[in-house]
Amino acid sequence: MATKQEIDVDVLVIGAGPTGLGAAKRLQQTNLASWLIVDSNEIPGGLASTDVTPEGFLFDVGGHVIFSHYKYFDDCINEALPKDSDWYTHQRVSYVRFQDGWVPYPFQNNIAVLDTEERARCLEDLIDAALESRVRAPSDKPKNFDEWNIRNVGHRLNEIFMRPYNFRVWAVPTTKMNATWVGERVAAPDVKLLVRNVVLGKVAGNWGPNATFRFPAHGGTGGIWIAVAKTLEAKKTRFGEHGTVTKVDAEKKKVHLKDGTIVNYGSLISTMAIDHLAESMGDAQLQQMCKPLFYSSTNVIGVGVRGERPGRIGDKCWLYFVEDNCPFYRATIFSNYSPFNQPNKDAKLPTKQLANGKKPASSEAKPGPYWSIMLEVSESSYKPVKHETLLADCIQGLVNTNLLEPEEEIVSTYVRRFDHGYPTPSLERNGALAEALPYLQGKDILSRGRFGAWKYEVGNQDHRHVFPLSIFMQGVEAVDNIIAGGVELTVNNPDLVNTRSNTERRLTQFKGVRNRDESRRNVDQQDAQVINVIPVPKRREALCRRSSGILDGPLGPEQARHEGSVAVGEHQTE
Repeated sequence: MATKQEIDVDVLVIGAGPTGLGAAKRLQQTNLASWLIVDSNEIPGGLASTDVTPEGFLFDVGGHVIFSHYKYFDDCINEALPKDSDWYTHQRVSYVRFQDGWVPYPFQNNIAVLDTEERARCLEDLIDAALESRVRAPSDKPKNFDEWNIRNVGHRLNEIFMRPYNFRVWAVPTTKMNATWVGERVAAPDVKLLVRNVVLGKVAGNWGPNATFRFPAHGGTGGIWIAVAKTLEAKKTRFGEHGTVTKVDAEKKKVHLKDGTIVNYGSLISTMAIDHLAESMGDAQLQQMCKPLFYSSTNVIGVGVRGERPGRIGDKCWLYFVEDNCPFYRATIFSNYSPFNQPNKDAKLPTKQLANGKKPASSEAKPGPYWSIMLEVSESSYKPVKHETLLADCIQGLVNTNLLEPEEEIVSTYVRRFDHGYPTPSLERNGALAEALPYLQGKDILSRGRFGAWKYEVGNQDHRHVFPLSIFMQGVEAVDNIIAGGVELTVNNPDLVNTRSNTERRLTQFKGVRNRDESRRNVDQQDAQVINVIPVPKRREALCRRSSGILDGPLGPEQARHEGSVAVGEHQTE
């Protein structure tokens, strides 16, 4: 019988989505610890990957675009895709479908386009909400997301848009969601500006962090992460079946892989869903902590269409849907992002069906041009989905909402379901995470990422579009925590990092080093901006301590504070 292979590393990273790749990039850059990254998928990218249909249409596994307020993230993707021709830059053109018309996004800032009676009702409630907020005690916090919406936009806007739309997005009633996750992700209306716009009949301009955005020319969003992964040292990556985790032994600090390999680690960065991690550990206590956590599933549907993009579609990017005449809550005109997201017009494809569900008159393959739409449908126990009719229901929804004409030719379809689609900021979530994450950190495990940390607010912004950058930085900051006690601002203070320029780290600041002794000297010399916290002598001694070649476990923000850390921008006092 063959002896099982054992590998010893200082830091093991589980998962090659944006979080795991961010961790791997930082580990490679600093060269302060031995490391390995594993993933069960041969192609990196995780929930930011891209699929290709047999006919050659690309569809992301959800709607993602790139807008960054992290220089380190910019550096990494520009290193991976350095040419101007690697990218397209777009102005966001986004609308909400309402009463057979299109309201510019965000809906609550553009009630000027509603009919006269509706405008009046919305304004009355907005003014009432503003007046009530003036006399409300600061300690009087909203009990849930529904109450937050009423306080910010008034009863009528909550009734016609916020409540029904968010249920379609989250598949959870807004009364069962907490109000602490919101931050800048939901635009609070300016009542004075709204009144002015209503009187003048004007619409509000673009709001949010991604009024303009970049999108890769080739390969969809997944192409970014494939390119980033190629910048990693190949021998430190295990992607595919031989990188599949079957067991995490947290007590012995061993991870078992499907091919029999055992990885001995000093610190573990896990981007697995935290509930799956608990199962892999066989930890009943952690499983109990994770029980209150709730999530929704995501169904992604893609439709490839023959013909010129219709004028009624124009340069629209993504569209939101609040009414019941379609099952999807968002449609992305994916062909608008890149001409390479669909086949060349010379490619000959047969028509699968007409948009009205009828068979085509001919099954003969014909040339294009082509365009495409990507749809998202949420699912949960509160909002079940009929999978056997989902594609047909979505195509009918496209006709109902005037995105497709009944006679248009559909040449390609795509349907994929993701069980863990989005982590829900439920009422119970914060309490559960307050137990589970420190419990894992006490075992030298940092659970990070969309479902690792179970925090939507550090998974993306602006209704789920710009998730990869914050997720990526969770991995980067987790490494800095492990190697130098750095404070993880992104996972712990999302509203802070979402409203500032994060220029502390740059890919070129921290050069690779030749050996561990030099590593220890260099880490002492790094500028505070590289790791967010200056390691003073007391903590430096602890961080550089090694046991059998394995780094000591990570220090959290609380421990760092008690050990005399100096925050960025302060002078070091000893």
